Order: sequence, then structure tokens, then C-alpha cells
Amino acid sequence: MEHVIEFFEKGGFIIYPLLLCSIVGLAIVIEKAVALRRKKVIIPEVVNVLDNIKCSADIGLALSICEKHKGPFANIIRVGLESRELPKEEIKETLVDQGRQEVRQLERGLVVLETVAGIAPLLGLLGTVIGILKVFNVISSMGVGQATAMAGGISEALITTIVGLSIGIPAVVGHNFFTDKAEGLVLEIEKYSSLLVKKVTSFKNDDNR
Repeated sequence: MEHVIEFFEKGGFIIYPLLLCSIVGLAIVIEKAVALRRKKVIIPEVVNVLDNIKCSADIGLALSICEKHKGPFANIIRVGLESRELPKEEIKETLVDQGRQEVRQLERGLVVLETVAGIAPLLGLLGTVIGILKVFNVISSMGVGQATAMAGGISEALITTIVGLSIGIPAVVGHNFFTDKAEGLVLEIEKYSSLLVKKVTSFKNDDNR
């Protein structure tokens, strides 16, 4: 533990914003890993009740199930069911509008994770430049023979680069992974939304006969 503390102390003041980036990045990764689980978003009970809607009489049960569950998928299906009396195009428009709002919830935090991925290596580079500048200051004042005096600047340059890349690379991987996962879930929600539109419009046609 002492070696770890000593390692970070040698990184200079830039190490503190880097540590903040690592904490923020890790918190977002954990939150998205929990929030974007398929069963948490595409709720099985809602899928089941949607698949089992056979006629207008089943809509009441479907609405109660959607109201019982929170989340983007349940909210979109609920809005679609509540808009069932509207013309087909208006139902689609209502679902699209609701979908835009709900997608923001799925993607929440990903912009911050992308920022961490971009800023961490840059902070590491800044620390590197500061460390090299210290080395040049030592050389200009004491000459090239003061290896011990130069070592502090070199350590700072290398440590901040290592830490910056160690934060930035996993953050990029995490951002790309969770963005792809969120997009996959959005496509699945769209699939069920289209199914819902087909069902409610077919019920209206049956009722009008």
C-alpha cells in the first residue's frame, strides 16, 4: 500500500484529477452494467403480457402490468396502449416521441464516460509535459550530471502517462460496449413497439366491423 501511495505521489498534482476521472468512470461503468441488463430493460412480464394480448379486453391487464413496472420499455408500451384510440400514424408518432425521451435514460452517463475516455490521456500528456519541463529546469540550473534531481521530473512524466492511459483505454472500451448495448436494447424496444401498433390497430378494425 505504501508503494502505491508513493507511486501516485511521484505523479505530481495532475494525479488528483486523474484519480477523479477514474472514480467517475468506474461509477458509470458499474451503473450501466446494472441498468442495461436485458431483463431490467426488456421486462419479461411486459413482454409476456404484450404477446398475450388477443383482443381489446386484454388491454386493461396489459396497462396494469406496465404501470406496475418502471423503465423505458414499460413506459413506451403503456403510452402506446393509452393512445390506442388514435389513428395509426398518430400512435406511431406518440411512440416515437416517448421513445426519444426514454432513450435518453438508457444512454444517461455515456457522454460523461466518453469525456473521461478523452480527457484522461490528455491529462496524462499534460503531466508528461510538466515532468519533462521540470527535467529541463534541473538541467538548466544544475547541468546534466544531476541524475537524482532529474529523476523526479522523469518519474512524474512517466507515471501520469501510465495512469492516464490506464484510465482512458478501459473507458473507451466501456463506452463503446455500453453504447452498443443501449442501441441493441433500443432496437428491441422498437420491435415490440411495432408489434403493439399492429395489435391495437387490428383491434380497432375488428371493433369497427
